[in-house]
Amino acid sequence: MPHFHIDYSANLEERLEIADLLVVLRDAAMETGIFPLAGIRIRASACDHWLIADGNPDHAFMDISIRLRAGRAAEAKKRATGHIFAAAEAFCAEAMATSSFMLSLEMRDIDSELSPKASSIRKYLPGDGK
Repeated sequence: MPHFHIDYSANLEERLEIADLLVVLRDAAMETGIFPLAGIRIRASACDHWLIADGNPDHAFMDISIRLRAGRAAEAKKRATGHIFAAAEAFCAEAMATSSFMLSLEMRDIDSELSPKASSIRKYLPGDGK
């Protein structure tokens, strides 16, 4: 599982198709080979209030947080972080080239002893749900 949570300034909705970004991130996560499809959860929340640098309301940001269960090798997580960030950066390239925009991503492990899970999603996915 990875949980993706994207916080972004609401003014990005004028510059990007956020729903399309979710698909791009899902596909990039699958391409890494370390995340099962059934475990991927991606959500995005627009921030109506934000302050960046000098307070110019045209400044924009997107922060992508990826939380995952511990157990993956550090090198695999590093490669996945780079791959997913590259996909996000490519998706946002035009907005970044034409406007003030900050993009960030962080991947971190979840302590499995403090994060119980239950799911029935695999039985609703085609094939074996991987």
